[in-house]
Amino acid sequence: MTANDFIETKAPQLAFYGKAFLDNQLEYKEIQLYMWDVLEEWQHLTEISPAMECPQTDTETVFWYLLHCFDKWPDWALRGNQLLRSQVNECCDYINIGGTFPQSCVGVRP
Repeated sequence: MTANDFIETKAPQLAFYGKAFLDNQLEYKEIQLYMWDVLEEWQHLTEISPAMECPQTDTETVFWYLLHCFDKWPDWALRGNQLLRSQVNECCDYINIGGTFPQSCVGVRP
């Protein structure tokens, strides 16, 4: 599996979880568990595949940024702060339907 394959699989899942969280249909704990599972799988992938040297796509950049947001900010801040909420929503939309790259979105591979 390449980095692009990994992101193509994981990014839509994270966007789905992000939207469900913003709609109060998913607990924050579920996103945190997903985040740790993703990081564990990523670590395993990078250990067995030297193909991680390919450049990041825009979708991958948004994916890592969105994952970082869910790690950095508590649930009450993501739901209550309109700027954070808007950023998460824009990132989820970008992953799902494309369009304009979200502003201030800087995500890098761990």
